[in-house]
Amino acid sequence: MAEFKINTRAVERVQRDQTRSIPFGILRKVRLGDHARTWRGAKVAGRSGAGSSDPYARELARLAKEEERARKAAEAEAKRRAREEKLAYEAARAQQAIDRTSVIEHDVEQLSTLLRAAVLDHRPLSFDALRQEFTPSAFAPKTGMSTHRPLPCWEEYEPEPPQRWLGALGFGRKRYDAEMEAARQRFDRALQDHSRDEQKRLEKLREARARHEERMRQKTARVEEWNAAVEERRNAYRDRDVDAVEWFIDQVLAASAYPHDFPRAHQVRYQADTGDLLVQIDLPLEDVVPTARAYRYVKTRDEFTPVPRPEKERKELYASVLAQTALRTVYELFSADTEGVVRSIALNGHVATIDRATGREVHPCLVTLQADREEFNQLVLTQVDPRACLKRLRSIISPNPYELEPVRPLVTFDLSKFRLMDSMDVVAGLDSRPVLTDLTPTEFEHLVRQLFEAIGLDSVNTQPSQDEGVDAVAMNTDPVMKGLCIIQAKRTAKVVPFETVSALAGVVEHKRAAKGILVTTSWFGRASEAFASEHGRLELLDGANLVHLFKEHMGLDVIPGPVPPKRRPR
Repeated sequence: MAEFKINTRAVERVQRDQTRSIPFGILRKVRLGDHARTWRGAKVAGRSGAGSSDPYARELARLAKEEERARKAAEAEAKRRAREEKLAYEAARAQQAIDRTSVIEHDVEQLSTLLRAAVLDHRPLSFDALRQEFTPSAFAPKTGMSTHRPLPCWEEYEPEPPQRWLGALGFGRKRYDAEMEAARQRFDRALQDHSRDEQKRLEKLREARARHEERMRQKTARVEEWNAAVEERRNAYRDRDVDAVEWFIDQVLAASAYPHDFPRAHQVRYQADTGDLLVQIDLPLEDVVPTARAYRYVKTRDEFTPVPRPEKERKELYASVLAQTALRTVYELFSADTEGVVRSIALNGHVATIDRATGREVHPCLVTLQADREEFNQLVLTQVDPRACLKRLRSIISPNPYELEPVRPLVTFDLSKFRLMDSMDVVAGLDSRPVLTDLTPTEFEHLVRQLFEAIGLDSVNTQPSQDEGVDAVAMNTDPVMKGLCIIQAKRTAKVVPFETVSALAGVVEHKRAAKGILVTTSWFGRASEAFASEHGRLELLDGANLVHLFKEHMGLDVIPGPVPPKRRPR
C-alpha cells in the first residue's frame, strides 16, 4: 500500500481558513500537541482510507463530547449533593423533634417530682446562710498608672563630636558647642517634664488607691451592717418577735427554687402567742403542664406536629402540681424553723388569672391546708401520693382545679394589727345631692368605707390617732381585690401631693397588703398617676371616679368638689 503523505502547506492554509470560523473559547483549548496528534490521526486515517480528512472537525467533535460528559457529570454531582442535603436537613429536623420531645419529658419529670426532689436535695435556709462574706480585693491600678517611666538618658541627647582630625584642627568647635548647649537645655526640660509627669502619676496613684480603699470600706461596712441586722433578727426570732419571724419566712419562701418560672407572690402572718403561721402563696396556672406529649416531624409538610397530651392526664398532673407545691412549702418552712417558733402552718394557695366567663381578674383559692409540726414531721414525703397526703391532713383541694373552681380557705388574714374603730352610718344623714367637701374628714372616711362595703368588701375604719396613714382596711372576700386592701381617704379641694401617694406605697409594703387605694374628692397629678401605674399595687380614685362609684353602688348623686384644671397636651 502506498504511503499517504500530508501536504503541510495545504494543512496550514486550511488551518488559517478554519481558525476564522472556530470560536475563540474552543480554539484556545486546542494545544500544539493536539495538532500533532491530529496530524498523526489524519495520517493513520489516510492509510486506512476511513474517517474525515478534516482534523479540526474531529477536534471540535471531541471537545463537544467532553463538554457534554462534563455537563452530565456536573448534573449528577448536583443531584447527589441535593439528595445528601435533603437527607441531612430531614435528619436535622427529625432530631429537632426528638429534642423538643426530650424537653417536654424533662419538664413533665420535674413537675412530677417537685416534692420528692425538694425533700431529697433540700438544704434548709438558716440565719447563718443569710450572712454575707466579703474579702477586700487587692489594689490593682492601671498599667500606665503603676509603671514607673525611666529617667531621660543623656546619651540620647548628646550631639556627635567633630571628627578626630577636624576636632584636632579646631574645625566645627563652635557648632559643636552650640549643639551641646541646646542638647543640655533639651535634656534639662526632659528631666523637668519627667519629674512633673511622675508627680502627676503618683498623685493619680494615691487618689486611685484612696478610692479603692474607700470602696472596700463601704462594702465592708455594708456587709457588717447586714450581718449585724441578721444577727439582731436571729435573736428577735428566738424571742418570737412577729416582724423577725415574718421577715425570715419571707426569706425562706423567696429562696425556694421552682422550675418553669413559678409565681413568687406570697403573704405571711405570724401569731406569736400561739405559734401559728398563716401563709398565702400564688400557684401556677394550668398552662404549666405541657399540652403536647411529644413532637413528630412530617416530611411532606416540613413541619412539627405535636402529639396532644390526653386531657385527663393534664388535669391529674396539674392537680398533683398544686398538691406538691402546697406540701413542699410547708415542708420548707418547718425545716427552716430550727428554733421551733412555728407550731402550726395554715396555707392558702391561690392563682391569679382571668375569669373566662366575665373577663375580670380573679384570685381564687384552689388549695388550703392546716398542719401541726408534730403531725407533719411524721410524713415520709418521698413516698407519699401528694393528693392522698393532702386528704389525710386538714386540707381541701379544688375538685376541679383545671376549671379554677375555688374552695373556702380554712384560715384567713385578720385585722388584728390595725387599730379599729366602730363604724358610723354617714349615708343616713346626707342630703339628696351632698357635697363631699362639706363633710368632716371622719365622715368622709366612713362614707368611703360604706362605699367599699356596697361594692362587696368587708371594710372597717381605723382609729384616727396612730393610724400610720390607714383610714380603712378591706378584707379579701372579693377575689378581684386579691387580699388585704389599705384605703386612704383625702377630702381636699386641691391636687393630692405626690408625697401622699408615695407614702401610701410605703404603708402598703410595711403592712404587706395586696393593694393600696387612695380616694380623694379632688384629683391627682401626672407624676402621681405614673408612679401608681409603675408600682402596680396602687389604685387612685379621684372625684370623677367617686361620682360614678357612688351612683353605681349606692345610688347617691354626689358632688365631689372643685373641677380639676384642664391639662395641657403633652
